[in-house]
Amino acid sequence: MGTVTIGVSIAVPEPHGSLLQQLRAGFGDAAAHGIPTHVTLVPPTEVEDTALPAIEAHLTEVAAAGRPFPMKLSGTGTFRPVSPVVFVQVAEGAEACTWLQKQVRDASGPVARELQFPYHPHVTVAHGIDDEAMDRAYEELGDFTAEWPCTGFALYEQGADGVWRKLREYAFGGIVVPPQGSAPVESRSFPRP
Repeated sequence: MGTVTIGVSIAVPEPHGSLLQQLRAGFGDAAAHGIPTHVTLVPPTEVEDTALPAIEAHLTEVAAAGRPFPMKLSGTGTFRPVSPVVFVQVAEGAEACTWLQKQVRDASGPVARELQFPYHPHVTVAHGIDDEAMDRAYEELGDFTAEWPCTGFALYEQGADGVWRKLREYAFGGIVVPPQGSAPVESRSFPRP
């Protein structure tokens, strides 16, 4: 019996995910290649490896109750000076991400944990690098945009090599979001707590 470090997140799909990962590496963030581009729902959390089946069952239930929603990334932001992070902002889908992370971190569930900072959905593009490189990331990605229908999330485990690997994907149990610009098939909002 031992411990593993897990995280739960929404992957940024291709081609956007690889592009942002390459840019993050280009800004000098050494961790970039070991971290798939994502919006965090549960930050790195150490758990007993024996808890994984209960965690997976809980995530299956959360996903079944979730519904697809539109995601849009647009522009940059930063947590400096509190935390050395530059990020791409979640311009659409933030409310759904906030609801989802609360369900995943439910106090009665196996992934219950307190957060170090208030939850703010974002996509990190620079972390812990020198200020000049952070400024460059902030400026160069200021007009970045990406849109996609978010249809689920995934459970990741951090290996001993520091690389995050996907363990399992969880698809939402609802309707598929129609392509942007077309009329919705059914008017359904994301579930509320």
